[in-house]
Parts: sequence; structure tokens; C-alpha cells
Amino acid sequence: QVQLVESGGGLVQAGGSLRLSCAASGRTGSSYNMGWFRQAPGKEREFAAAISWRSGNTLYADSVKGRFTISRDNAKKTVYLQMDSLKPEDTGVYYCALGAAGYYLPTQYTERYNYWGQGTQVTVSS
Repeated sequence: QVQLVESGGGLVQAGGSLRLSCAASGRTGSSYNMGWFRQAPGKEREFAAAISWRSGNTLYADSVKGRFTISRDNAKKTVYLQMDSLKPEDTGVYYCALGAAGYYLPTQYTERYNYWGQGTQVTVSS
């Protein structure tokens, strides 16, 4: 069984920063990627960033490129999302997700992730 536990959300003013963490436990060996997604109130879940466990290759949504940085610590099985220059439109619940086996490259497609965390709230005030 796999568990993903996010932490680091909170309330921040526009222009501020937050760092999210996602700790994975259990049988994660067949996964190549980890992703971060977010969901604003009344909107669908959307992709934010993804990273390959092995190569460190990254993928970002255009809306966060240049402001967010995804990284990983393989020894701790933990992925981070450093969020800088936050905007009110970044507000939402942020979820980490473990990539399903067989997908070698970081991806923005939700169906290529098979385990999800419980989410952590990020609120950016204007």
C-alpha cells in the first residue's frame, strides 16, 4: 500500500512564498514520477508540476513556470514544491500524486497517476 502525505500549506500574502512537501511511503518502487496538482474552488483539478524520481527531469504548467520549483529527495522519498511570487489565483487545495508504473516521463495527465495525497490548502490573499 502507498501513502502520500502533504504538508506546508497555509495563508500567505500575494508575492510571498510557501514550500510544500509530499512524503511517500510503501511500495513506490515501480513509479517513475511524482506530480503536484491543484484545485481551486468550483474548478477542476489542474496540473502544476511533475518530476522524475530517477533523472530529475521536470515539467511545469505554463501558469507556474518561473515561479514554482519542484524537487525531490530520493533517500527520503519526498517531493517538494517551492512556490514563489504567489498570486491570489494560486489559491486552492494542492495534491501530490504518484505516477503509475510504465510512464517514464513526467506528465500532466491525471490518469497517469494512481495514488493521491489528501491535499493541503494554500490561500494567497491580495
